[in-house]
Amino acid sequence: HIILLLVFQGKFTLLRDTRTDGSFLVHHFLSFYLRAGCKVCFVALLQSFSHYNIVAQKLGVSLTAAKERGQLIFLEGLKSCLDLLFGEEEQSGQPSPLQFLSEGASDLKALFDFVRTSLTPAGSDSWKGPVLLVDDLSVLLSLGAVPVAVLDFIHYCRVVVCSQLKGNIVVLVHSNEDSEDEENELVVNSLCHHSDLILWVEGLATGFCKDVHGQIKIIKRVSLELTAEKDLVQVYQYKIQDKNVTFFARGLSAAVL
Repeated sequence: HIILLLVFQGKFTLLRDTRTDGSFLVHHFLSFYLRAGCKVCFVALLQSFSHYNIVAQKLGVSLTAAKERGQLIFLEGLKSCLDLLFGEEEQSGQPSPLQFLSEGASDLKALFDFVRTSLTPAGSDSWKGPVLLVDDLSVLLSLGAVPVAVLDFIHYCRVVVCSQLKGNIVVLVHSNEDSEDEENELVVNSLCHHSDLILWVEGLATGFCKDVHGQIKIIKRVSLELTAEKDLVQVYQYKIQDKNVTFFARGLSAAVL
């Protein structure tokens, strides 16, 4: 079901996790789009390049090779933050995409410019539709960006990537409905209202189970199409394995059967 929904162009997909780690979805989307021949701009704010590359290799994809052939543009947020904090200059001579950290700027224009430049096709490009992948957007708030700036960044990325270039955007956010982090919940709720597709992974309310690691709610936003129909919602449980993820209907895990 997820794969079928990925083939549509111009869509914004929100990955949301609560009481669990939804990063396995990020790895899934990254490897899927690279194998499909898409040009990918990956704004990786949570882990190092080597971490993503090790996981991708288990899924049969080399991020190093994808970078070398120009298919993958990778922003290593951890390294960029350290370079800014310690005054290191960007090797390209261009301003850092995370320039707001050192300048105290309220907007994320430099980050948007990085995305737009990375995904605007050159004359020699033969890649399929462009894809922006962000892991994870909540980190921008932790770094000091205000909610309005984060939402503006996503809005302008949607205009360029989804509307103009007919590409796709996939963004991960962490959320906890009991959280006192009002800024993060404001961003999450706003993005939910504007998403074409929401993949919401949640930890089990009953605690740990070796055969079921959590549940995923797939929400196709039919209501965005200005119809009277309700959103389409499907709920599955899942188990993460070394090289893949198994999905099954609730109550059909090995633990129950």
